Amino acid sequence: MSAKILFIDASARKGGNSTKLMYVAELGARKRGCETEIIYLKDHKIKPCAGCVSDDIMACKFPCVIDDDDFNSLARKLIESDGVVIATPVYWYMVSGIMKNFIDRLTSLENMLFHTGKSLVDGKVAAFIATGSDTGTSMTIAYLMDVFNSFGYHIPPWSLAYHHSIDDSLDNGFAVYDSYNLGINVCRAAEIMKKEKEPWYSFEYDLNEIKNYAKRMAERDGKNDSLEKRIEKAKGDEC
Repeated sequence: MSAKILFIDASARKGGNSTKLMYVAELGARKRGCETEIIYLKDHKIKPCAGCVSDDIMACKFPCVIDDDDFNSLARKLIESDGVVIATPVYWYMVSGIMKNFIDRLTSLENMLFHTGKSLVDGKVAAFIATGSDTGTSMTIAYLMDVFNSFGYHIPPWSLAYHHSIDDSLDNGFAVYDSYNLGINVCRAAEIMKKEKEPWYSFEYDLNEIKNYAKRMAERDGKNDSLEKRIEKAKGDEC
């Protein structure tokens, strides 16, 4: 089952290290058999988030209420795709500014959970590339994984690639291998996930039943793990 993977370049310049590794990943996805599309965020106008959700959680929805820039059209591409690869340079231990604006606005897709019961990117697949001349690539990728998983994206094995050097990223053999495998794996995982139709997050559970179960278990464990018993056990343990 063919899948479509969107590649988002978050660099302020084309042809840099993060863009090069993105091209490597895009080739891997195409070789695997996926349809691909590349978006350069620098070519688009993306205004900062207005913070609607902080005033009224139901005010934040898609299409985003800010409708005089390019965000909604780009977001629709995410909705129509089966997976996404984010490639960003590291700006002070974090994603680029234009990428952060884009991420903040993506709240409108995730927050549809409260309108329709499902994030608009629930069950899709994501992978990440980060490059920088100094440290911060792992921190940047960890941030992206945290955010996109919270949007509802699945993150497959071997879904990260990084290069932290001023040298050409294509001279870093490990980064090239990582990026190529990343492209293959995001395509492979997206093909699998296309078959899954059930939402991965739901409010359709009995909250009181869940809470009461956890409370009973905690009370049971508390009786068997009193302070006195823990001290007694600690005194008897050998170093």
